[in-house]
Amino acid sequence: MMLYQGVCCGGSKVREESRFTPRLETDRLTTPLALCVRALQNCIIIIQLFYITIIVRNVKTLMFTCILFFYTGEQTVVLLPRSPSPSKRYFPIPLDSLEDQFRICSADDCKLFREEFNDTYFPSTILSLLTFSTDDHSRVLLTQIDGYSCTDYINASYIDVTCHSLFSIGPMHDTVADFWRMVWEQKTATIVMLTNLKERKEDKCYQYWPDQGCWMYGNVRVAAEDFTVLVDYTMRKFCVQYVSGSDGPRAPCLVTQLHFTNWPDFGVPFSPIGMLKFLKKVKTVNPSYAGPIVVHCSAGVGRTGTFIVIDAMVDMMHVEQRLDVFGFVTRIREQRSQLVQTDMQYSFIYQALLEYYLYGDTELDVSSLEGHLQKLHNTRAPLERLGLEEEFRKLTNVRIMKENMRTGNLPANMKKNRVLQIIPYDFNRVILSMKRGQEFTDYINASFIDGYRQKDYFIATQGPLSHTVEDFWRMVWEYRCHCIVMLTELKEREQDKCFQYWPAEGTATFEDYTLELKGDALCDTFTLKDMVLTYGPEKQSRHVRHFHFHGWPEIGIPAEGKGMIDIIASVQRQQQQSGNHPIIVHCSAGAGRTGTFIALSNILERVKAEGLLDVFQTVKSLRMKRPHMVQTVEQYDFCYRVVQDFVDIFSDYANFK
Repeated sequence: MMLYQGVCCGGSKVREESRFTPRLETDRLTTPLALCVRALQNCIIIIQLFYITIIVRNVKTLMFTCILFFYTGEQTVVLLPRSPSPSKRYFPIPLDSLEDQFRICSADDCKLFREEFNDTYFPSTILSLLTFSTDDHSRVLLTQIDGYSCTDYINASYIDVTCHSLFSIGPMHDTVADFWRMVWEQKTATIVMLTNLKERKEDKCYQYWPDQGCWMYGNVRVAAEDFTVLVDYTMRKFCVQYVSGSDGPRAPCLVTQLHFTNWPDFGVPFSPIGMLKFLKKVKTVNPSYAGPIVVHCSAGVGRTGTFIVIDAMVDMMHVEQRLDVFGFVTRIREQRSQLVQTDMQYSFIYQALLEYYLYGDTELDVSSLEGHLQKLHNTRAPLERLGLEEEFRKLTNVRIMKENMRTGNLPANMKKNRVLQIIPYDFNRVILSMKRGQEFTDYINASFIDGYRQKDYFIATQGPLSHTVEDFWRMVWEYRCHCIVMLTELKEREQDKCFQYWPAEGTATFEDYTLELKGDALCDTFTLKDMVLTYGPEKQSRHVRHFHFHGWPEIGIPAEGKGMIDIIASVQRQQQQSGNHPIIVHCSAGAGRTGTFIALSNILERVKAEGLLDVFQTVKSLRMKRPHMVQTVEQYDFCYRVVQDFVDIFSDYANFK
């Protein structure tokens, strides 16, 4: 655990009495025996120095395994073999060189990043092993209970960074009371949690907070006040009060826990966008008068160190116009060993910093939207390009990962794609159950897309082809979808855009699936169809509601945003009634209009919840999950226009909610 504000914490002074200074007292050694002892000690020291010299000289070819044990119940931190190269020197990187440096180091499967990471272990790792360092100089000291010295210990360290913080291991059942005592004594107002309670069926952290009501942890009372669940993190608020039998209860304080839930069991997050958004929230939530921020993952080194380094380097970028990841990592390891545990975490730090450097903070308050739109529609000399066009141009730099489209490009699946440039990525494609005895029947051109609050909230797909209709309804059935949003007509400009996959009246059967039309209603800009989907082999049925938007012209974008606002609201109401299974959204190719609808759904949901929007990063996140989402600059502009229309309709912020 780190106190982060850094206990991995800020502003606390190291207690002089906790430092150990070895000293060899020789003034009393006057006998011959004592002189022999002194000579023997000197010989031992010389031999040790000799071997250290040998190690240093041969360290380039020395493969060694460092195993660091933090006594955390069953938590063991194991470092894999490293081969450091101490001859290299790493200097701070000016910001104008960051993009080139990142490209060079990312080549050959991030070979240079791995080398740089391995070099962070020299010489600090060797010296810590030889001296058996326990980081006593930076550990957090609790107030002793009844004078017992053993009660001042908790596995937590102060880290000196611009925002004082404290790093800690994830609390265990028998350390929860100490954890909350530390939070109280340090006057902490913000806790950052970077692990889930369980990962890969393995306990990573004990749940140290109540879901509801009030719990006592030692002498600290913790009452759940509120919580908000978002796609990347959960925010919980607690009322914390110290209760002492002799002195009575102290004045309560508010503590906010920000729990990042989007770190995968293996590796690092797919994109740094969520982490940067999370970091900004941490800085926004933490009050200026508070004590150190407490940061923890499970063992309190890997993810915790990664978070702290990103935070510190973002601040360094602002102040010094450069960054020094290597120098900072080696320095903070003097305060807590093994911070930033893997080369993937080390590379992720650079990825996050490059993301921040290239795109900055594009988040807006709704009150500043109108002024921002005026800037976007003004030209910028000398290119004479609208600010809007320049912003959209940056989105086109999002790399299309063709190497991750192997399944969709298989010969057996090519005919299932309507547009060959828009194929789902393998890592988030919708996977159908394989038909018995039939190969390649698990593929459909469809991608899972995150919503504002829920992962995989949407399925973005193409309009069904005549030979993929059964696959479409199989997807609806297997993923228990109750809402389908259609954003194209069957024909536009005399071209087929989508096969009619529902009955015009009565029933229609597509292999094992039968559709029965139950109702058909025309709203202002969309048609609402109620259907019953029956799966023949199981003789089970489900209700499906089909929203067909007619307000999108064959060329361009809708003239106004109200129709889009209305259909999004109707779909959200239906979701609340039918459960949070994925919403299927499609146009023809499943990218342009589909991406615009999903982007607007997420943007408007955030505007209602927080009064904030980030059109650029919302669209960028979509493009990293499916190629060409929000396909044209007109569609991108439409996203801004719809939000402005939404704000105008509900000009009183209280009406947003």
